[in-house]
Amino acid sequence: MLPVIFSLAWPTMLEQFMQTAVQYIDTAMVGTLGTQATAAVGSTGTVNWLIESTISAIGIGFLYYISQSIGAGKILQAKKAAGQAVFSTILVGIFFTLLTCSCSHLVPVWMRVDPSIRDMAARYFLILYSPMLFRTMNIILGTVLRSAGDAKSPMIAGITMNVINIVLNFFLIYNTRSVHLGNWILTVPGAGWGIEGAAIASAIAYTCGGILIAWKLWHHDVVSPKGQSLRPDPQVLKPCLRVAFPNMLQRFATSLGYVAFASMINSLGELSTAAHTIANTVESAFYIPGWGMQTAAATLSGNARGAQDDERLHRLSSTIIPMEISLMLVSGGMLFVFAPVLMGIFTQDPQVLSLGSTVLRMVAVSEPFYGVPIVLEGMMQGLGKTMIPFVFNIIGMWGVRIVGTFICTQILGFGLIAAWGCMIAHNLLLFMLYIVLFSSGRWK
Repeated sequence: MLPVIFSLAWPTMLEQFMQTAVQYIDTAMVGTLGTQATAAVGSTGTVNWLIESTISAIGIGFLYYISQSIGAGKILQAKKAAGQAVFSTILVGIFFTLLTCSCSHLVPVWMRVDPSIRDMAARYFLILYSPMLFRTMNIILGTVLRSAGDAKSPMIAGITMNVINIVLNFFLIYNTRSVHLGNWILTVPGAGWGIEGAAIASAIAYTCGGILIAWKLWHHDVVSPKGQSLRPDPQVLKPCLRVAFPNMLQRFATSLGYVAFASMINSLGELSTAAHTIANTVESAFYIPGWGMQTAAATLSGNARGAQDDERLHRLSSTIIPMEISLMLVSGGMLFVFAPVLMGIFTQDPQVLSLGSTVLRMVAVSEPFYGVPIVLEGMMQGLGKTMIPFVFNIIGMWGVRIVGTFICTQILGFGLIAAWGCMIAHNLLLFMLYIVLFSSGRWK
C-alpha cells in the first residue's frame, strides 16, 4: 500500500509546495512595499478560501463518481462524468466571474478592512478574480485527473502556473531598477504597479494554468471528455451532486467562518492583520503532507469501494493514518523551531514578527492532531460519505472558533493570540470527533 499511496501523494505535495513557495514569494515581494500593502493583499484572502472551497466541493462529487467507476472497471461511465465535469466547470466559472467582479468594491467593506486601504484591497481583488473561469478549470478538471490516478498532470500545470507568476511579479510589481552582478550593472525593466502588478501576474498565471489543465484532460487516456455530451446528464450529475452538496455546504460554511474569523481579526488593527496574514502564509506550507495524503486517501478509498474490496480499504486506513501523524509531527516540530526565521522572511517589523512567531508556535503543537481529520475526511469523500464531515466541521468552526473568537476579541478585548487559541481548540475538537468515529467503524 505504501508505494501506491506515495505515487498519488507526492505529485500533490510537490504541487502544494510550489503553490506555497509562490505564496511565500508573493507575500515577501509585496511586503517590501510596506505593512499597508501586506494588509491590503491579505485582508480579503479568506474570501479566496470561500470561493475556491465551494468550487472544490463540486470536484469532490466527480472524484467520488469517477474513482469508484474506475475501481469497478466502468471506464465509459468515468468518461461521461468527465464530460459533465467540463459542463459544470463552464457553468460555475461564468457564475463566479460575474459574482466576484460585481462585488469587488463591497468585499473590503464586508471584511471590515481599514478604510485607509479599502480602495487598494478592492482593486487587488477585482484583478485577481477576473479569470474565475480558468481558476475553476484548475480546481474541477484537476480533481477529475486526480480521481483517475493522474496526480502528475495537475502538478505540471501547477508548477507552470507558479513559474509564470514569479517571473511576472518580478517585472510588474517594482519600478525599473539597477541590479549589481559583480562588476556588471544590469538595468531591469519594471512596470512599478505595486500590488496591482502582483494581482495581474497571478491572473495571467491562473489563465495559463487553466488552459494547460484543460489540454491535459482532453488528451488523457482514461477520462478524456472527447466525444462526450456537454449537455447536463441527470444520471451522472445526481449522484455527483448528492455527494458534492453536503461537502459544498461544509466548505461554504467553514470558509464563511474563516471570513468571519478574519473580519474580527481585521477589526483588531493593521498590526494584527499583517501578523495574521503572514502567519497564515507560513503555516500553509506545513499542511502540505496533510493535503497530499488527503488526495491519495480519497482516490484510493473510492477505488476500493468501487471494486467492493473491503480488505484494501482496511489496509489503506491502517497505513495512511500513522503515516499522516508521523509527517505532521515532523512538520509541526519544524514550524515550532523555525517560526521566527520564517516570519522574518516577510517582515522586518519587530512587533509583527514577534506576534506572528507566538501564534505560529501555538498552532505548531496542534498540527499532528489536525492531520487525522484531514486524512479521514479524504477517505470519506472517496466513499461518498460527506454528511458527517459537514456536521463535524460546522460544530467546530461555528460552535468553537467563531463563538470563542467573538467572545475573546469583541467582548473581552483580547487580541490575536486569543483568536488563534480558539482556532487550535477547533482543531483539537475535530481530532476527538474523528477519532471516536474511526474507532466505531461507522466511517465505512
